[in-house]
Amino acid sequence: MEIILIKLLQFMLAISLLVLLHEGGHFFFSKLFGVRVEKFYLFFDPWFHLFEFKPRNSETTYGVGWLPLGGYCKISGMIDESMDREQMRQPMQEWEFRSKPAWQRLLIMIGGVLVNFVLALFIYSMIMFAWGENYIAMKDMTKGMQFNAAAKAIGFHDHDILLGTENGDFREFSVDVFRDLSQAREVRVLRDGKQMTLNLSGDLNLLDMLQSRPSFARPWADCIVDSVAEGTPAASMGLAKGDAIVAVDGKSIATFGDFADCLSMKAEDLADGMTHADSMQVLATKIVVRKASTGALDTASVTLSSDVKLGFVVANAFSDYKETQVRYGFFESFPAGIVYGWNVLRGYVSDMQYVFTADGAKSLGGFGSIGNLFPATWDWYLFWKMTAFLSIILAFMNILPIPALDGGHVLFLLYEMVTRRKPSENFMVWAEYIGIGILLLLMIVANLNDVLRWLGYM
Repeated sequence: MEIILIKLLQFMLAISLLVLLHEGGHFFFSKLFGVRVEKFYLFFDPWFHLFEFKPRNSETTYGVGWLPLGGYCKISGMIDESMDREQMRQPMQEWEFRSKPAWQRLLIMIGGVLVNFVLALFIYSMIMFAWGENYIAMKDMTKGMQFNAAAKAIGFHDHDILLGTENGDFREFSVDVFRDLSQAREVRVLRDGKQMTLNLSGDLNLLDMLQSRPSFARPWADCIVDSVAEGTPAASMGLAKGDAIVAVDGKSIATFGDFADCLSMKAEDLADGMTHADSMQVLATKIVVRKASTGALDTASVTLSSDVKLGFVVANAFSDYKETQVRYGFFESFPAGIVYGWNVLRGYVSDMQYVFTADGAKSLGGFGSIGNLFPATWDWYLFWKMTAFLSIILAFMNILPIPALDGGHVLFLLYEMVTRRKPSENFMVWAEYIGIGILLLLMIVANLNDVLRWLGYM
């Protein structure tokens, strides 16, 4: 429960900050051009609000709604989610949105996206300044990778060290490695001390690479015990520091990834409504261990815990690798942060092509998935890094040309600027309804996916 609360607090703090600054972007440009903002709200307030106040001599009411799905500025003289058509029937006023030149209205509409994007780059820059960068270079991962059957069919071998593609060298192991491999025509690897080049198709499916089990490639990590928790199955079988697990239920284990895959399959075999006896049969496991003290093989039969755990901590696979550390001065941090943020945005936009596939739709996540991206303990480095990432997502999603989003309004404004004709009020209202419908459908699908994952159906 404590972990859920910590994740929830981080999520709410990040979303509140991003929504306030996003709406602040609209607010700033509205005030800059003399447009009246009637309401400025954090979260939505259908039927009632949690808090509201209007400063003396102010034309804006500020408040906090109860529905944490975003926020809004109610700008006078425009068709938005409030659907205030009564105001639009009144004579046009000089302080209304609709009375302003198209270029001013355009800046008002992109203000939120602009703030979110600049905020993300600023946060990344400050992360570079405060913490710098610490990573293990791919070339320094001397044990190389473990590859699945699909990767080996292409020509990869276990322990190959990935160096780069025709598009450049790999820096560190991350999702960017898979993105590059999916688009590459050739990849350079270090095998047995010799560099060689493998030919690739240039169109490997990124989702298949990431979602397959075992995964397409993962760092080689020996299944060696670092520590054992008291009162666990691992303790009962006498597992000790330095011991290596070499087989589970007759299946050879080369890495900790192999071991985790075996336990994951057992977890999937457990079904709701299964009898206690059937559960015990699934959890009953035969494990072969090479003892660190003698080098001899020892076979033990144990029953895994109900959450399908053995109860040991694996030795750090990266502890013997050289770590690269980069530190930035204050002014140096800005170009570094901008480059990092741009690469994050580029990768996110590239991955959007998979959203329109069946597997991509299943990978959509709602508030639960986003909240789970935050760490289980409060870590300011990870919090700010996640907040910057969400800021980029918020900026990109809002600029999509979907009615009811900023991008939809921008699209209609660009149409007006090109044709010199405004879309009709009736058209704008129906476009807003359609856009809201699309957003609600996406929200339902994403959060339904979260529920199905929680129930074990996905």
